[in-house]
Amino acid sequence: MKKLFGGVDLTWKKLIIFAIVAGIYTALMAIVPIFRYSSFETIVSTFEVWIFFGIFIIMNSKSNKDSALKCFVFFLISQPIIYLLQVPFSWQHWNLFSYYKYWFIWTIFCLPMGYIGYYMKRNKWWSYLILFPMIVLTAYEYMTYLIYFTFSYPKYILICLFCIGALIVYPLYIFENKKIKLCGVVISSLLIIIVSIFGFMNPMHYKTQIMSNGKKHKFDDTYKVYLENDKYGKVEIIYLKNIENYMVQAEFVKEGKTKMTLEDVNGNKKIYSLDIKRDTYKIDEEL
Repeated sequence: MKKLFGGVDLTWKKLIIFAIVAGIYTALMAIVPIFRYSSFETIVSTFEVWIFFGIFIIMNSKSNKDSALKCFVFFLISQPIIYLLQVPFSWQHWNLFSYYKYWFIWTIFCLPMGYIGYYMKRNKWWSYLILFPMIVLTAYEYMTYLIYFTFSYPKYILICLFCIGALIVYPLYIFENKKIKLCGVVISSLLIIIVSIFGFMNPMHYKTQIMSNGKKHKFDDTYKVYLENDKYGKVEIIYLKNIENYMVQAEFVKEGKTKMTLEDVNGNKKIYSLDIKRDTYKIDEEL
């Protein structure tokens, strides 16, 4: 582990290959459907793995200037590759690059961040202050995926464990000073405990309207609606004044497949298969 944080001869050739591979890998995670809603897809949209890449580059650079330039070039190569490879598979086509503006700003910031980040190698008390924003951001991403984990168990467990590991490993292997190591591990441990308590006490709920009264589905407030298994949440019929129509509103608390029944006053039932995801769903009437 120690070799990752200062024992690698990171030549420019290796850095460029690393950037290309990281870009291709991330694009695949975004393109291949099997990785949707999994720990592997998280690299597409959040920082935790990219923070690790940045720290890896900084700790294996030879100077402040080397660190700044290598961080900048790594992100300058890897990020456009991610979007370029997605273009043929995206309904947005080349308009997908509109999202690159956000990451390009972060790429520019890599110059000062890489330069300043190199001072972590000075092994002073203030060196930890340079690392601390990355610790906080990793803890924030851990909170995000822990909440997703409560909804989609066992999905997102790998990225949660990655974040926990990173929070402990960074102070342990970046610094040589034992007091800094101890202080860093204590702070990281406290953050992990606080975030874990918050995440489990505030599990994710997905609230949405899944069906409206109309030609395809006819119902009103005299109907009953319920799920086959209430561990997935609850459904109810509501009336929306702004559109003057009845809707089936759902509040899901767990990912999975179940059935929903719509029943009229005479006991006639329509049964629907329901596939619940973290931020979407699929509903089909059974024949």
